[in-house]
Amino acid sequence: MTDTAIRTELDADGILLLTIDVPGQSMNVITPQVSADLTAAIARIKAEPEIKGAVLTSGKPSGFMAGADLKGMGALMGGGAKLPEGKSKMAALFDAVYALNKMLRDLETCGKPVAAAINGLALGGGLEFTLACHYRVCVDNPKVTLGLPEVMVGLFPGAGGTQRLPRLMGVQPALMYLLQGKNMSPQEALGFGVVHELAAADQVVEKAKAWVKANPTKGVQPWDEKSFKFPGGVGMFNPGFAQTFMAGTAMTAKQTNHNMNAPVAILSSVYEGSQLPMDTALRVESKYMAKLIADPQAGNMIRSLFVSKQAAEKGARRPQGVAPAPAQKIGMLGAGLMGAGVAMVSAQAGMTVVLLDRDLAAAEKGKQYTADRLAKKRTDPAKAQAILDRIHPTADYADLAGCDLIIEAVFETRDIKAGVTKATEAVVGADTIFGSNTSTLPITGLAEAWSKPENFIGIHFFSPVEKMPLVEIIVGKQTGPTAIAKALDYVAAIRKTPIVVNDSRGFYTSRCFGTYVQEGLALLSEGTNPALIENVGRHMGMPVGPLAVNDEVGLDLSYKVGQQTKADLGDKYVEQPGAKVIETMHELGRQGRKNAKGFYVYPDAPAKKYLWPELVGTVSDGLAETQPTPEAVRERLLYRQMVECARCFEEGVLETPQDGDLGAIFGWGFAPFTGGPFSHMDTIGLANVVAILDGLAQRHGDRFAPPQLLRDMAAKGETFYGRAALKQAA
Repeated sequence: MTDTAIRTELDADGILLLTIDVPGQSMNVITPQVSADLTAAIARIKAEPEIKGAVLTSGKPSGFMAGADLKGMGALMGGGAKLPEGKSKMAALFDAVYALNKMLRDLETCGKPVAAAINGLALGGGLEFTLACHYRVCVDNPKVTLGLPEVMVGLFPGAGGTQRLPRLMGVQPALMYLLQGKNMSPQEALGFGVVHELAAADQVVEKAKAWVKANPTKGVQPWDEKSFKFPGGVGMFNPGFAQTFMAGTAMTAKQTNHNMNAPVAILSSVYEGSQLPMDTALRVESKYMAKLIADPQAGNMIRSLFVSKQAAEKGARRPQGVAPAPAQKIGMLGAGLMGAGVAMVSAQAGMTVVLLDRDLAAAEKGKQYTADRLAKKRTDPAKAQAILDRIHPTADYADLAGCDLIIEAVFETRDIKAGVTKATEAVVGADTIFGSNTSTLPITGLAEAWSKPENFIGIHFFSPVEKMPLVEIIVGKQTGPTAIAKALDYVAAIRKTPIVVNDSRGFYTSRCFGTYVQEGLALLSEGTNPALIENVGRHMGMPVGPLAVNDEVGLDLSYKVGQQTKADLGDKYVEQPGAKVIETMHELGRQGRKNAKGFYVYPDAPAKKYLWPELVGTVSDGLAETQPTPEAVRERLLYRQMVECARCFEEGVLETPQDGDLGAIFGWGFAPFTGGPFSHMDTIGLANVVAILDGLAQRHGDRFAPPQLLRDMAAKGETFYGRAALKQAA
């Protein structure tokens, strides 16, 4: 085994083949060894006269390269990297990010022709490597993706991507790909001039070599020619260029609500760099990249959206020592919207699904859900039929025999759930793992209906199941490791991201997400303009406002959950501000989107929904004479969620901040640019969080009071992630 990341081979024609094959990685990524090997290869190309040119390709069947090793960027982004003597932090950061830019600039100015043989996926830095080559041959396969998706994790293409892509395809189309992180197919890349030639997989390297051999003097990039002009033109006096940035700035502001740093950096880097020589432009790009890395936002996003997500999907929370337990045949109890969605994703993953409901017609309707969505997606008819053939609708519990996993998604009522649980055990036996999809009812209580509570677990999906990426695994007081492993293996099979939490009412996601909705209702009951509540909710980074999301979930469901909670807690029940709003809406029969009347009115298409004009006068005494500022509304909506997340951590509902951040972002859409509530609290500083919560509690009540653990951590100068790292090290 060698540590070399790039193999070199000089052929009889003097062409040096550089094959990237990073040891120990299923996919090539940019590591220090890759950079060292490529730097050495560039020096050889320049110095050795027998080398006439070079071809850069991959030795991995998985593709060309996936970009930077984000896991390896932790020290750089977290400020843990050692600073050179006499260097400021920003100067050191600039040098670190500019090193890759300089290396690729050395490649394209080496004086000899270099071609890229792109034999598979090329994303981020992987694509940037190829853009620094003088000619690009790509495999002719529509499933291969090329792109610069860095903006999705708070970064931007910092290895020349913001400079070379606009010079190849023009500023306007390049910005569409850079700002949205969109991928392109090889055919699209050919049309845009991003690649020069398509070839069969077994011909890509030979075609690249043939070009190098036929073009010994073509080792110059177009932008280094005196006659070079940008496609579409550039310059502050070019009308098209000016309009592109006027529109692009406005659209970016609309899409991001000024919350994300990376899109602004992309716009700035492209605008400035496109009017400068390439060498200066690359230094400008590195300047903006360094600024992005210096801000905690990118580090928080990378940790949650990439590192923690990948770890969760690879089984970070799976109990050790439990043999793999893939589900083969599942029983789905309830064929409503949630149950039908679970049946669909399970059948798509190759499992047999027994879809049970109160009568056969209801079960058949649940199967039709899959048929309709596959047809809408224009799935190949043969593939669609194979999926549908795995779903078996029934109203007979006897058909559950042989299922190795049961998932229940019936009405959110304890008695109904207990009934179907007992009826199921009578057929499959208590050794079968039983998962409840309840969103609020404690698992420990529901497990009383199953004679082996160690085999009972919560498997909480989000609607619509086929689109939402998260599954929340809830561990009851007696849930055993076999059940946890079975649930996690099932979630891995359906390609969702799991988090594991301990039992409580509402668990983690429903409990904390509910506070966002509840605080919106509290503001509404105080006479706050509903449009202000909704707009602030969206502008702070949530997918929709709290009133709109309540309409989507269903006001009738909110009412039922509230009534069940009141019945379960008895004298311990504490009514939340805004609870009367839901009761009033229930009395008026306003259920939300499902019956086209809730906080919003839903007219027939193509008309758009609008806030119910009589809302304020119905649920409050009218608009308050003095309206809160947007900043005050934002603070209440944000900190009400964060304090509940901190309580979940204190109570042991959450065991890791990683689960908390993943659950918040992927479960209820907590502002992704923050990295999640725990990352956000660490960034703000826990002492500052406590001070703000104390002020909110004084003005608005104990629901904002910080838990003692948060006070103790603030006093010690601790962070959630620092605490987790110490626990892991121990």
